[in-house]
Amino acid sequence: MKRIINRIKLFSNNNDKSRTFEQKIKEQLIEKGFEIVDSNYDLAIAIGGDGSFLRMIKNNSFNSNIYYIGINAGTLGFLQEIKIDESQKFIEKLNNNEFRIDEIGVQETEVFYNNETSKFYTLNEIVVRDKELNTTVIDVNIDGELLEKFVGDGLLVSTSIGSTAYNLSFGGSIIYSSLHTLQITPVAPLNNKSYRNLLNSVVIPENKKITLIPDKSKNNLLISVDGENSIYDNVEKIETSVSNKKIKCLRMNNYDYTKIINDKFLK
Repeated sequence: MKRIINRIKLFSNNNDKSRTFEQKIKEQLIEKGFEIVDSNYDLAIAIGGDGSFLRMIKNNSFNSNIYYIGINAGTLGFLQEIKIDESQKFIEKLNNNEFRIDEIGVQETEVFYNNETSKFYTLNEIVVRDKELNTTVIDVNIDGELLEKFVGDGLLVSTSIGSTAYNLSFGGSIIYSSLHTLQITPVAPLNNKSYRNLLNSVVIPENKKITLIPDKSKNNLLISVDGENSIYDNVEKIETSVSNKKIKCLRMNNYDYTKIINDKFLK
């Protein structure tokens, strides 16, 4: 059987552990006849923690024509499927085409501000807060219908794969990565005689658009994009949805999301 993957690029964290393992896996791959290249590759491999996986995806501009996988040389490594001591077994399976491909949903967001538009993609989430970290006031609309007028510290909108990241810290739900959804999770919502907010997250299907419209007196915002912060002044609205673009993650045939949840969070 003809091998599907032949050309590979390695993305490693800049620390001794990751660099040492990068050299080891490079030698193992070359021994099996794989080419280690910097361009025109079939597979991108992140070596490190979840941050290295995110940087790899961003470095490739969310390219849907490349396969992606991670080897965990970090701590939790939820996005990093392969353990360090499984590298030789992984390469054997790669050589024999013993894997499957899962498509992962990507979030597409546009920010309208100061007569400008900024567009970006995220794998995990966006977080919207007041620029000065004061109270955030935002109308949340789903396909043009008002869901709520949010008042609180901020709003987090995560993808399914991102549901186990920052979203989980704020009490959001874990969503199976095979479901292409967005999840709106409140960050410290106010609830008193003056303000009523949803206290739990709301899961939105992929064919819906979320529009966040800040109060005109509070429209200078801090927006975090997969952990990177940017300031946007005079924001008119933020539109976010599940993109038509999908990321192709390479999985071993025994990959099971239920097992991953149990292994990463409960053991």
